[in-house]
Parts: sequence; structure tokens; C-alpha cells
Amino acid sequence: MNINFEELTHNNLNRARIINRSDVSEDFVDTVDTLMDLTDYGVEHGCIGHTFLISFNERTVGVILLGEAIPWETDPPPVKETPFYRLMGFVIDKEYRGQGLGKKILEETIRRVYSEFGARPIVLGCHKDNFKAAAFYERYGFSKTDYMEGNDIYYIRPLFPN
Repeated sequence: MNINFEELTHNNLNRARIINRSDVSEDFVDTVDTLMDLTDYGVEHGCIGHTFLISFNERTVGVILLGEAIPWETDPPPVKETPFYRLMGFVIDKEYRGQGLGKKILEETIRRVYSEFGARPIVLGCHKDNFKAAAFYERYGFSKTDYMEGNDIYYIRPLFPN
């Protein structure tokens, strides 16, 4: 599988905008423009992590942000006193889902961030009605918590998954 990871920048943002996410509500996953804003904020504030634009066989197919979490009041108690990463904006073009790309992209993103910046727990918010995404994250080491922020349920991937 020929998967390419490159940093999302203002120069390649238009390529990210063509990802077909017509079946993924903004309630479920932020737009690429919002991810670019979050990335800019992280860079300006010295946060560690990466926002990747993903290509498969030279076609832009996804984006993913995994970066140092800025503490939120609603963060789950198990991570309140420890540094952790927040996974945001992970979406794959609808024509490329179900081919094993999601697992490979998620694991490679985690590997790269851990390798460059060190291992930490990972937290994400998944919309309470996004059942497919919730099942995906649970398959790959994330555990559902009892904590929410708005309509998002928090999931945590500990350093050493059970």
C-alpha cells in the first residue's frame, strides 16, 4: 500500500478540500479549514504533534491531526493531571473507506508522533451518533469513557492498551 504523509499547510489546503466527505457531518468531524486553524494555533503556541494530509497512490484521501492537548475543562479525569495528545479531524474520502487505510493511517500517525515527541495517552471526542467511528476506535485500542463534551463522548487510548 503506497500511503504518503505530508504536513497539512496553506500551500496544500486546496488539495485537502477535495476530500469527499459528503456523508460525514461537520457535527462528526471538523472541516479541513477548521483543522488548518487548529494547526496554525498549535504552531503559534509551540504545541507538539502533526496534522497530516494523506495520499494513497498519489490521490489525496484524508487528513488527521494528532497533537499535544491543550487542557479543556471537560477533559476526562483520568488525563487531567498528565500530558496527553488529542486526536482530531480524522476523515478519509468516502471512496477509500473500508480498504484498511484507516488503521494504517491511524497507527502510522501515532508511531510518528510517539517517535518524534514521546508516548502519551491519546484522547478523542466521537459524536454520540457516529457509531461507525466509535466501533473503529474501539477496535484500535480506544476505550469509551463516561465523559462528554457537548455531543461528543470521550475515548481514551492509554499508553499500553489492554
